[in-house]
Amino acid sequence: MKIAPALIALTTLLMPMAAHAEIKHRGQFIDVVNDRGGNVLQMVQTRQQLDASGKTIRIRGYCRSACTMLTTLPRACLGPGATIGFHAPRIQGTQIIPPYVDQIMGNFYRNGIRERWFAGWNRSMEMQKISAQDYVRLDPQARICDSLRNK
Repeated sequence: MKIAPALIALTTLLMPMAAHAEIKHRGQFIDVVNDRGGNVLQMVQTRQQLDASGKTIRIRGYCRSACTMLTTLPRACLGPGATIGFHAPRIQGTQIIPPYVDQIMGNFYRNGIRERWFAGWNRSMEMQKISAQDYVRLDPQARICDSLRNK
């Protein structure tokens, strides 16, 4: 995805910096644990780095806001107890939704998740939380991590 330089400058100034998620390297896995989201364009970069690792990305605990963009990585899976949360991207500390940022995020979603995003989650000030199982029902291309079942 190509992003205009002016938009990069705007969102870098307006959106909060990445929240402090735990990203743990565990052999063939990279665990993303309890990620509250953050700057959308920084998450695009994080997504590229995780994808380039060639490892399975396990999304565990909660994954909110910009973190949700990681759910569609080719080697991503969701922990069985994960909670995924969506809300409108906004300028930190305000209710202002910057232009185009929801479109950037929406381009990373698929199937029913994408439909719900553009049907209203992208404008919701309240966190819309769903379980990993509900996520998979809405996006059958997503999967629960086999390596985390019964753990």
